[in-house]
This record gives sequence, C-alpha cells and structure tokens, in this order.
Amino acid sequence: MSRFKQQRVAVLLGGQSAEREISLASGGCVVAAMQRQGIDAIAVDAVGEHLLAQLQTDSWDAVFIALHGRGGEDGSLQGLLEYLQIPYTGSSVLASALAMDKLCCKAVWTGKGLPTPAAMSLPSAMACVNAIDTLGLPLIVKPVCEGSSIGMSRVDDAAAMSAAWEKARAGTARVFAESLIAGQELTVAILDGQALPVIAIETPREFYDFTAKYQAEDTRFSCPAPLSAQQTEDCQSLALAAFNALGCRGWGRVDMFLDTSGAMWLIEVNTVPGMTDHSLLPMAAKAAGMSFDALVMAILATARIAGGDDV
Repeated sequence: MSRFKQQRVAVLLGGQSAEREISLASGGCVVAAMQRQGIDAIAVDAVGEHLLAQLQTDSWDAVFIALHGRGGEDGSLQGLLEYLQIPYTGSSVLASALAMDKLCCKAVWTGKGLPTPAAMSLPSAMACVNAIDTLGLPLIVKPVCEGSSIGMSRVDDAAAMSAAWEKARAGTARVFAESLIAGQELTVAILDGQALPVIAIETPREFYDFTAKYQAEDTRFSCPAPLSAQQTEDCQSLALAAFNALGCRGWGRVDMFLDTSGAMWLIEVNTVPGMTDHSLLPMAAKAAGMSFDALVMAILATARIAGGDDV
C-alpha cells in the first residue's frame, strides 16, 4: 500500500509547454486512478504565478508530476519542489535537465561509452551545411529541448535542410541534427529500477512524429516486441544503463533503435512519459501484468525529495 494512501496529493498537469493538451489528458487519467484507490488527489494546472501560491498555501503530502515538456520535465519544477520540501515523482533537478536537453544527454551517454547516433548543434544556417558534410544524409533535425517529436523533420536532401531548421527553431533557439538510424524503433519503460517489456513501434510515416503518436490510426505497437530473448535482455539492459547514467529515478521511458545490422542506438529519455490508458508506459505495464491503477500507485510510491530519504 502506498504511504500516501488517504493523504493529499497534487497532480500537476497542463502547464504552458507545447505538450499542454497531452499533459491535461495524462494528468486527468492519473487523478481518476488515484481517486479510485482512495487518494485525495487534486488536479493542479501548473500555469503562472498561482502555482507557487497554491503549492505554498495548501498542505500537500506529495506531488505527482504529469507535466510533459519544458517547465515540467526540464528540472525547473523539480527545483521548486525541492525548495518547498514536497516529495515528488520522477527524476531530480539535474537528471531531469540532462534528459530534457538532448545534446547534454547524448554527451553523458557518449562519455559513458553508450551508443547514440552522431549529432551536431545547428546554431546557424551555415552550421546546417556543415552538418550535412559531417554527418551525411539522411538526418533528423529537431529542437534540443522539446518532446513528443514537436518540431522534428527528416532531411533526405540538402534542399530540405533550411525548412527543417526553421521548423525546429520556431519554438526554441536551440536546434541540432542527428544521424538517422534505419531499423526498428523500440521503447523501454522503467519503473522503480526495473525495465518493463519492450515495445516495438511501426508507422508508415517518415518517422514516429507527433501525428503518428497522437492522431494516426495506422501506427502499430507490439508489446512484447518481436525480439529474441537475447535482444530483449540487451535492450532492457541498455535502457537501464542509459537511465542510470543520467541519474534518473522512479519512472521513465527510454527510446532507441535496433538498426539493420543488429546494433542498438539510444535516442532519448522521457522522464515524464504519457499516462493515458493508451500511452506506451501503461501498455508495457499491462504486458507485465500491472493495471493502470496499480501503475499509478507504484509511481506515487516512489515520490521523494532528491538527496533525502523517502518520507
């Protein structure tokens, strides 16, 4: 039983990032699950200066972070909760910031000897030309600090590079290019130090973009993924290594590719994955025999203040 049973929990959702609508859906499902389990869960839309006032004036036993993207996954909210000494779900300030900043994340992985596609920062139009010369084509161009594939483009020829760069920098000044990995897209959910069943993702689109994730009817998911026992073990082990290298904790999801030669490549970590009943982490939990309500309660049970004991 969760130590927060019969206590007051704020579910932070919504916010002001480009993923606001997704967060509202995730948070709504989390609130409903907690209330079914007897938790006094309150949805709190994390918008503006009223958030600080509400966190300070109301008495909270814990915070369940259901905010996706900037402002929710980048360490800023985590820092506020640390200051207020309120236990919260998910990764700490530093781990959240590292995971959100895809170039920093890749630098940590590279330093640890973990496989991730080659990448280059794109601070200018000239850098786009250099990236093609250095990395070759095809490429993926995307914002450094966004989620849900927002602002991402596949670039197959030099003529498409400028438009991809402009699209990626529309919501943020920082953009990068990454070598495209051809092969099977996989994702591994992490829950309290354990890797859940691997999910394979297939889409007829150029890549698993925002439309494929949230709107298309032809995206296919296989859970468990059709891998050999050894590949499954290797995939889960690599996901845990990637998660731990950043200092992540509690729960999250690691995205990767299995290329046509059988090599695995890390793409990114989501420290606050989607939590609707159709999202990937709940899908993996279900394959492991865990209901959505049980998953929510398991995540809540990991809430803590970084650097301190569970409370």
